[in-house]
Formats: sequence, C-alpha cells, structure tokens
Amino acid sequence: MGCTSCATGANGQPKGCKNNGTCGTDGCNKLTVFDWLSNMSLPSEMKPFNAVEVRFKNGRKHFYQNPDGISLSIGDVVATETSPGHDIGVVTLTGELVRVQMKKKKESTKVEALPKIYRKANQKDIDIWTKYREKEPEVQKRSREIAMQLGLKMKISDIEFQGDGSKAIFYYTAEERVDFRQLIKDLARAFGTRIEMKQVGFRQEAARLGGIGSCGRELCCSTWLTDFRSVNTAAARYQQLSLNPLKLAGQCGKLKCCLNYELDTYLEALNEFPKNDIKLKTEKGNAVCQKIDIFKGLIWYSYIEQGMNWHELTVENANKIIEINKKGKKVASLEEYVVEAKTTPKELFSNVVGQDSLTRFDQPKGKRQNKKKRRNKKRGRSKNRNTNNNA
Repeated sequence: MGCTSCATGANGQPKGCKNNGTCGTDGCNKLTVFDWLSNMSLPSEMKPFNAVEVRFKNGRKHFYQNPDGISLSIGDVVATETSPGHDIGVVTLTGELVRVQMKKKKESTKVEALPKIYRKANQKDIDIWTKYREKEPEVQKRSREIAMQLGLKMKISDIEFQGDGSKAIFYYTAEERVDFRQLIKDLARAFGTRIEMKQVGFRQEAARLGGIGSCGRELCCSTWLTDFRSVNTAAARYQQLSLNPLKLAGQCGKLKCCLNYELDTYLEALNEFPKNDIKLKTEKGNAVCQKIDIFKGLIWYSYIEQGMNWHELTVENANKIIEINKKGKKVASLEEYVVEAKTTPKELFSNVVGQDSLTRFDQPKGKRQNKKKRRNKKRGRSKNRNTNNNA
C-alpha cells in the first residue's frame, strides 16, 4: 500500500524516499487514505469543500475548517486550533473526499462548527514541536516510575505533547478503575505542563504502538483498521480452528481481529451442511458426525457402535439421507453413499524448482587423471625430440 520504499523513522516521519509524506500516495503514514478524487474536477456550480483532515501522532486524526482559504495539500504541516494554545499536525486529506470521510465516521458536515486552521507551520513552530516530541520517551519513563511509587495498577503506554508544549496527553491501560488524582498533581509538578489522562483499550494500545503480527505483516489496527468489532471464540469454531489461546491471541492479548475477515464466508458455506447433532438412521444402526471439511464439502460419519470406522460422505448424500429419515424411512447402510476415493500415484520426489544435480559442474576424477597422463606423455615426447636433435 502506497510507497513501498518508505519506512517509519524518528518522530513518525518516513525515511526512505525522503518525501516526508508527500510522495503522492501518502503510504508512508499510518491509517492513510488514498485520495481517489484528486484528479477529478468539480462541477462548475459546486464549491470546493472547505475542510481538511489533519493527522497527529500515531494515526490520531481530526477535521478542521480552512476559513482563510490557505492553499493546502497532502503533507503540509499546519498549526491547528486547540484549547488551550495550538497544535501541530500533518494534512492527510483535502477536498471533497473529506466530506465523504466525515459521513463515514458519522460526524456533522457543518464546516462552521469545526475548529480552525491558523496557518502553515513556520520553522519556529516545527522546532518547538520537534523539541517536545524528543522529550516523550524520557517523560514516559519518568511517569511510569511515579505511577509505581503511588502503587497504581495501570500502565502508561504512550505520551503525546501538544504542538506548543502547553499540554501533555498520557495514554494508559488498566484492568480496573484507577484514582489518578494524586498522579496528575505529581506529573504536573514534575513536568511543568497541563496533564490530561486518557484511558484506551488493549486493542487501541496495540494500534498506537504498532508491531508485526504472526502473519509477518504490520498490524491491521495500526495500518488500515479503524473500527474494532468484537471477536469471540465462536468465530474460531466455525472456521474449524484449534482453540489454542496462544495462536488465536494477538499482540494486544485479545482474540485476533482477522478471525472476523472470512467468518461470513464460512457461515454462508455452513448453511449447506447438516447440523452436527443430527443422526443418520440406517438399518445397520444410527450414525453420528465425526468431522467436516468445509473446503472439500465432505462429512465423515461413523456408527455409534463402531466409532473407529469413519465413512466419507458428500454434503448432498448426507442431506439425501436426512430427507429420507424425515419421511420415517431408513437407508440400508452408509456404505451405499460413501464417496469413492480416487487414488493417485504419489511421487516420492518431484523437481519443483527445476534444479539440476548439485555436482553438475564437478568433473569426474578419472578424466582429470587421464588428462594429466596425456600432458605428461606429451612433455616426455617433446623432451626426447629435443635430446635427439641436440645429439
């Protein structure tokens, strides 16, 4: 997605293409949105939407109005209105797509009610912003020490200074309710700034910090996922996954969000399968379901008295037997409906990469020895000729 040559460097700025987020695709940033309306012109009677989307630290985004009509483009650093003071952010969206994003996030599209953009950030604003961003790791370490001294059962996961340094937001996670009134006083005394505490969930914490998932890619919550749907173990059961908490849990300690991605497809496929608790009635006895394969559309049944002998049936044949049973009849046996397995000869080895023998460049020892003997014979003959000529 976006610029593949970019990587996140210090202060969240991209390194690699050195375009500082203005590489056109905006793929250097977290939770980025591609502006697919940028090359389309508006109708003549329609005025451009006078609002922009601004990104702050770790993907936090807000919408602002542009009352002075400043010419803004993706990647511009701007000073925005906050209470108190001002904040510094990076423009991520402009134009008509901002209206679409506001409707998607169920926010009011009244531009007059939005906070303002003061100006494009000058060098002084950027220097102050960078100065406080560099302090954040040290402040986070010190704040954790203060929380431990007060005996609070909480984890301060991230710090975010406002662009002018007048306020600091402390993001924390906690299992229970925490009384941090004394903590705010100690933090304000230690750092000399206004303190705001904001509790986040474990999924939101993982989204802010980022990381690499078990699939080898960046976490979905930190790159593109914005809404966190509830995930339960039923999603794993429907997909025939082993209920191993170590494999099903993500870096946030909760069930992985990707368990919901294919759940609807599995539920649609399972509508054709009979329920597992339905017994097939035959003259040889009742049969129960032992296993299903959603991809191949197969079900394995076994007689209650012969639990070790499984019989492989297709979904169509199993439904046929159930329909016959509903009419009060029994089939002769399961063997009449068993799928005939097609046996294919197994190859013990197949050259899948097209490689030749590893010793194809090695010459046999016998040929080397024969060449040496021929060379020695030629040398001996030449010596004999020279001695005869001298005589």
